[in-house]
Amino acid sequence: MTPHAHAMLREIHQQPDVLESLLAHYTSGNAFAPAAWQHLHPSLTASGPLVIAASGSSRHSGLVAELLLEELAGATVDVEYASEFALRALDPSSVASVLVLSQSGETADTLAALRLARRQGLRTLAITNPPESTMAREATLALPLLAGPEQAIPATKSFLCQLIVLYLLALHEAVAQQRMAPHRLQDCLAELHTLAGHLRTQLPEWDAAAARLAAQTADAQSFLYLGRGIHAAIAREGALKLKESSYVHAEAYPTGELLHGPNALVSRAVPVVLLATCDPSNPESMLRYRRTREILDHLLRQQARVLAVANRDDAEVHRLATHSIPIDPLSELLLAASEVVPLQLFAYHMAALRGIDMDHPRHLQKAVLNADSVLNTDAVLNTDADNSGDRA
Repeated sequence: MTPHAHAMLREIHQQPDVLESLLAHYTSGNAFAPAAWQHLHPSLTASGPLVIAASGSSRHSGLVAELLLEELAGATVDVEYASEFALRALDPSSVASVLVLSQSGETADTLAALRLARRQGLRTLAITNPPESTMAREATLALPLLAGPEQAIPATKSFLCQLIVLYLLALHEAVAQQRMAPHRLQDCLAELHTLAGHLRTQLPEWDAAAARLAAQTADAQSFLYLGRGIHAAIAREGALKLKESSYVHAEAYPTGELLHGPNALVSRAVPVVLLATCDPSNPESMLRYRRTREILDHLLRQQARVLAVANRDDAEVHRLATHSIPIDPLSELLLAASEVVPLQLFAYHMAALRGIDMDHPRHLQKAVLNADSVLNTDAVLNTDADNSGDRA
């Protein structure tokens, strides 16, 4: 008998164990495991621009990867909706490599994008969960997520694994481009190995806090999710989780865009979920944090309901926000992998409170034939938990 009421909750709580298994495959202590990376030579980004093609949650992890690869490896990266990329003419002179992201490795739109890239003679990399998936077989290179079967349609543990594999890929590219010294790589990997412990310790607290927040905001008609920099992609993922799991409307924006239109929606019926974490050792992170605090002050003057995710020791934000969830400190580029978990739990508890079967949301299914891609693929059947809405 499972100790969790639903597969989604069980899979959220599996994330620390899954993360440890993933790191055991890709790393050896504070170094890369040679067997896992031996085929990623030459560097994926050495020969020119990289396009990331993905849909749903996988596209959100791709947006995180764009910032990671640009900041750490100095790469030129463009993130495309797979459904759009697969239907337009591709100029191979403007792209060197294509990275496809998919939980199942069978998502029709994303597979069509992969096949378009192959026809153009481009180098391709597939990051998927099953090592034997179609994308993993057809791409030039493949990196498995090793998340194990994901029964709930909303992607949780597979999304976290995408974030970590993409972080490792960015570190690997940074070393290959000679943009990262060995001691810094060791420091990054050492911190990464602490992440599972961080999650395991905080999960019970986050679970209880998310249940309380769901009860306290059950009357909301919609939510606005806000985040800056790498956290903007996590805001998108949090909003998507809430929509598909609980059928409560939500939209996500970069925090600074609130004042360029969405602020008109803010009311008691439309609370704001504000990602306000920061890395005090990172000047750019602190600049983003100060700008986020300005938005928080603005929202409070409007008497908005604010649900803040903030550093545990940030007493001021926890005092000012209507509701808050504390996050233990991590470096800027790893905070995203931590702060997404309470957003997953909030979506789960909102769905449970509304009596919704979040494991099988309406109009969403694990096996989806994408009609738009029939001409571009061999009528691939999507066994993904991620091609309709969230599940790419």
